[in-house]
Amino acid sequence: MRTKMNFFYVVSGHLLIDLEDRLIDLTPGKGVVIPKGVRHRPRAPERTVILLVERAGIVPTGTPGAQ
Repeated sequence: MRTKMNFFYVVSGHLLIDLEDRLIDLTPGKGVVIPKGVRHRPRAPERTVILLVERAGIVPTGTPGAQ
């Protein structure tokens, strides 16, 4: 069984991840796994370096209609 998920790890800076019911606030050295099906919106209020790991074949959706 393959699990679809995103792993976000902050190398430097500050990353906020909006979920439907809460906000995740990540600083350097912190990480989080967002499970399959959980709607999320990562954003950085300042210059930020992150490591994002996702399974091969994931197609990023972003904003509908955006190119």
